[in-house]
Amino acid sequence: MYLIEPIRNGQYITDGAVALAMQVYVNNHIFLGEDILFPYYCDPKVEIGRFQNTAIEINQDYIEQHDIQVVRRDTGGGAVYVDSGAVNMCCILEQDTSIYGDFQRFYQPAIQALHNLGAIDVVQSGRNDLALNGKKVSGAAMTLMNNRIYGGYSLLLDVDYDAMVNVLKPNRKKIESKGIKSVRARVGHLRESLAPQYQHITIEEFKNLMVEQILGIDDIKDAKRYILSDEDWAAIDELTAKKYKNWDWNYGRSPRYEYNRSEKLSSGTVDITIAVEHNRIADCRIFGDFFGQGDMTEVEAALKGTKMTKEDLSNVLNTLDLTYYFGKITADELVQMILS
Repeated sequence: MYLIEPIRNGQYITDGAVALAMQVYVNNHIFLGEDILFPYYCDPKVEIGRFQNTAIEINQDYIEQHDIQVVRRDTGGGAVYVDSGAVNMCCILEQDTSIYGDFQRFYQPAIQALHNLGAIDVVQSGRNDLALNGKKVSGAAMTLMNNRIYGGYSLLLDVDYDAMVNVLKPNRKKIESKGIKSVRARVGHLRESLAPQYQHITIEEFKNLMVEQILGIDDIKDAKRYILSDEDWAAIDELTAKKYKNWDWNYGRSPRYEYNRSEKLSSGTVDITIAVEHNRIADCRIFGDFFGQGDMTEVEAALKGTKMTKEDLSNVLNTLDLTYYFGKITADELVQMILS
C-alpha cells in the first residue's frame, strides 16, 4: 500500500479542500497497481455528503462568524465537522473491491489499530460508524470510482465539540426538503481511551501511529510513498479552485426546498415564502400588513435567481426602493429575515 500525504515542498497542507481535491485527482489520474492510503488532518471544516442539502445541514451564521470551510465531497453519507483534533483516514482500494458496501470489513484495520493503541472498547456501531462507550467516534463513506473503491473515515481524537454542535445546527426554520438529513448522534473522543503512553500525543503523532498500525510498519519513515510532482500539484490546484472551493458545487447542488418566515419588522409584519433550488431563489411570495405602495411582484421577480448569500441578497435589495414597496425598512432587515 502506498502512502500519499498533503505535503508540498516539505510543508504540510491543512486546507481540507486541497486534501479532498488531492484524493480525487489521484483516483482519476494515478494508478500504482496497489492500494493507496491518504491520512490527513485539517483546519476546521464541514464536509457535506454528495446528495445533501447544504442549507439544511449547517448553521451558516456560525460558519461565517468562525471562518469554517464548507466542502461537498464526492461520496454519500451525512455532514461531518472535523478540525485539527481529528484524523481522516481516506483510501483507494483496488486489490479487493468485494469490500465495497461492507463497512465491517472496511473498518476492521482501523478497529484493530485502535485496539492496539489501547482503545479496546471501540466497536462498529450501526451501518457505518465506530462507537466508544455508546458515543460515536467515527463515520465512514465509500463509493466506486474507476473500478476502485474510494472512501474513508474520520477518527475523533478530541475535536472542538462546541463548534461541532453549533455548526451542525441549521438556523433556517420551517424547512421542508427532499435532501438527506444528518443524524446528529452524540459524539465522543478517543484520547482518554488510549493507552497511558499515548494520552498526550499530538494529532500528527496520532496520524502517524494509525498509519504505522495499518501499514504494519514500525516507523512512518519506512512507508512506501508516492511523492506528488509539481505537475500533480498544478492539476490539484486547478481542481480545488474549479470544484471544491466553488460555491456552485458546495452550495448550488443542494436539492430544492421551501420555507416560510414571518417577522414583525420596522414597517410591520412581513411574511415571505421562498422556494430554493440549487441554493438560489426559484420562487417567492411576499405578504404582510406593511404600508407599501409598489407592486410586490416586482420585488419577487427581482429576487428570483439570487444566490442565498448575504452579499447577493443585499446587492439585489439595495437596487430597489424598499420604502416604496414596504414602508420604513432596510435591506439588512430583509436579508437577516430571509437567512435566519
